[in-house]
Amino acid sequence: MQDKCNQNRKRSKRRAIYCPIHGCYLDSVSQKYKLYADRAGQLQQRGIGRQNALILVATKTAIPLEGEWLEEFWCNLCQQTKWYHVKKCDRTYEVAIAPSELWQQASGVIHPEGNPSVGEFTKRQARIAGSGIKDFR
Repeated sequence: MQDKCNQNRKRSKRRAIYCPIHGCYLDSVSQKYKLYADRAGQLQQRGIGRQNALILVATKTAIPLEGEWLEEFWCNLCQQTKWYHVKKCDRTYEVAIAPSELWQQASGVIHPEGNPSVGEFTKRQARIAGSGIKDFR
């Protein structure tokens, strides 16, 4: 019986990520998208000295930011999903709505408002149902 209790204690616990508005648990609806820094200023904001930040950026094209990622969560009280910037601090998590400048630092994620470098004409054409090669005849 004692072995069974010990076995249950080893089971992973739910991440303590709470809605910043309501304080309730947030349910993940996407994978974690890791963040990377490609400018010295991004590293300096996270406590790395100017000289070290410049050396890191010069020697590597992108530096992974440990303990930070973008993830989409569902809030049961808000009744909607939102993208959050999550920072792991020891055993707790800091959660904030993902600012737009972080989307350029994420790997493999599609910006929810679409690619900002794509023009309005292209976005409109992509939304039109049944558009294709016949539109260009």
